[in-house]
Amino acid sequence: MDDDIRAELEEIRASIDNIDAALVHLLAERFKCTKRVGKLKAEHHLPPADPDREARQIARLRAKAEEADLDPAFAEKFLTFIIDEVIHHHEAIARD
Repeated sequence: MDDDIRAELEEIRASIDNIDAALVHLLAERFKCTKRVGKLKAEHHLPPADPDREARQIARLRAKAEEADLDPAFAEKFLTFIIDEVIHHHEAIARD
């Protein structure tokens, strides 16, 4: 492989690594917030899931994805995965 190509590849990969690290930190912050929501819901005997809010969030994220030139279907799958995990955490908080 040409040295210029190798250098460019490494530069791009370093950016990807930085973005991945930022995503992990953002997800950690998001889950700190959703944990607080889960505790509040449990204290007030509210259901772990909120289908209306979830639908609004998915629609909002799909629109943001389109604005950012990201596949909205991918964005929805990603958010649905996160929402499912949050609901699982809220159910666990409610049990404890």
